[in-house]
Amino acid sequence: MNLTRACAILALSLGATFVASAAPAFAQGGGGDVRAAGHCSAGHCSAGSTWALKAKGDDGRIRLEMEVDSNRGGQPWRVGITDNKVPVFSGTRVTKAPSGSFSVELRTANRAGADAFIGTARNTRTAELCVAHVRL
Repeated sequence: MNLTRACAILALSLGATFVASAAPAFAQGGGGDVRAAGHCSAGHCSAGSTWALKAKGDDGRIRLEMEVDSNRGGQPWRVGITDNKVPVFSGTRVTKAPSGSFSVELRTANRAGADAFIGTARNTRTAELCVAHVRL
């Protein structure tokens, strides 16, 4: 098995572990923002990237920001964000020098009840996977 395939299998298995075990952040008090941060999939094939996800009520909508930091510029990532399993963003982002990070900022509808956001980002070169969770 080649290294790229081994890294992809490792990233998928670790991603499933993160989805099952990562606890979402919950809002503290009324009207505040929620933030969560963590590490992306690890192993000899990854750069040890980190993620941060923030959500906040904004004039009847929700302002959401997801950031991934790999400390390497020029890396392409496939990004998807859902709100209660409804896709609210899908696209590709490239990390920028000198920080080696990218961010996705958007405003989305405030759906009835709690809003559970899940953001995923996969490095298309290394298969490194970031899975971010917050609940507002």
